[in-house]
Amino acid sequence: MAINFDNALGMHPLALTMREKRSELLAANLANADTPDYKARDLDFKSVLKQQSGNEHVSMERTQVGHLSPGREWLGADLKYRNPGQASLDGNTVEEHIEQAKYAENAIQYQASLRFINGRFQGLMAAIRGE
Repeated sequence: MAINFDNALGMHPLALTMREKRSELLAANLANADTPDYKARDLDFKSVLKQQSGNEHVSMERTQVGHLSPGREWLGADLKYRNPGQASLDGNTVEEHIEQAKYAENAIQYQASLRFINGRFQGLMAAIRGE
């Protein structure tokens, strides 16, 4: 009897990948905190997870040459611009304290996803050993 890892691990590998990509995005925001006219970007984790897990799929398509093309996509979802609480004079929308908090929160959630996957593998190993 073969083990189907997709069923055994559930959505946790997908969540782990998405958390990794989001951390790259948040790190890019922090790295560009002093870049004039840089716009902080983020993605809505819940909406991306819904799209990737098959519960909801909405995609934008360009059907005519005159239509605007959809924004840059990441993981099948449009990246969103973060609205700053206080705009800076140089047009940069990165607020370091907000980005650091979002990065830390994402890191904790990444660790939680790793622990969920580890727990699933421990359960599989116990089942294989007959414990």
